[in-house]
Amino acid sequence: MNSNQSIACCPPLLEGRLTSNDASYLASIFRVLGEPARLQILSLIAAQPNQEVCTCELVETLGLAQPTVSHHLKVSYEAGLLNKERRGTWIYYRILPEKLAMLRDALA
Repeated sequence: MNSNQSIACCPPLLEGRLTSNDASYLASIFRVLGEPARLQILSLIAAQPNQEVCTCELVETLGLAQPTVSHHLKVSYEAGLLNKERRGTWIYYRILPEKLAMLRDALA
């Protein structure tokens, strides 16, 4: 073998490759989930039989002030992880299953 030939040790990694835009988007979602309270909120919502909760239910469960819980819900909603519906004076939040599937698939 002459010194001008290079030996490829491994084939290029193409399968499962995220585009730059996809990676940026997913990183922004994971930053939202990097806050322990937000991750706990998503876990609590996902554990409910109907996968939704009222803000008032989270306050006592998390032991956080209502404005803090509302802030975390707002951030998760704005990130596209949750849907919300006003019922009287309360807002109910529901996980968007397609977003969770997207996160799961990105890591699979």
